[in-house]
Amino acid sequence: MSLEILLLLFFTFFKIGLFSFGGGYAILPLIQADVVDMHKWISKVQFTDIVAISQVTPGPISLNAATYVGYLLGNKAGFWNGFLTGTVATLGLILPSVIIMTIFSKFYLKFQDNKYMDNAFAGLKIVVVGLILAAAIMLIDKNNFIDWKSVVIFFVSMTLVLKWKISPILLTVIAAIAGIIIY
Repeated sequence: MSLEILLLLFFTFFKIGLFSFGGGYAILPLIQADVVDMHKWISKVQFTDIVAISQVTPGPISLNAATYVGYLLGNKAGFWNGFLTGTVATLGLILPSVIIMTIFSKFYLKFQDNKYMDNAFAGLKIVVVGLILAAAIMLIDKNNFIDWKSVVIFFVSMTLVLKWKISPILLTVIAAIAGIIIY
């Protein structure tokens, strides 16, 4: 794996990590824009699979996605290259948070009652909701809704979460079992 690719991978995920307010699903449109649309390192179908796998594995979805994208990119040249590129992508994603949180925690107590700080957080909350909604809409396509059964699973899952507050973990297990039975 060339140093140029490693640096590009690192800085791509560093940029994503730097602007990933809200984390989780809010970061998915940023990852897709760079990894699928701009660099074409993976396909949209692979990205959708990564989102699914990241959802059912332990840890934050954005971190799992970065590791998996990096691994896929490098694994074409062998396991150890995949391990290296997965590690580089992961470090690129988390380093901005480490830097920002270190600085932020130093000054937060000093400025916690500042009205400008409160206003900035109010604006960030709105953007996070928009990014999460964009991620949800992005995943609503023919790759995920393959037939009427998948549409039924979607609406049943959404209803169970919104109306009865079913645990996402339990719902993920039930959906996997339903998928095995139905498909």
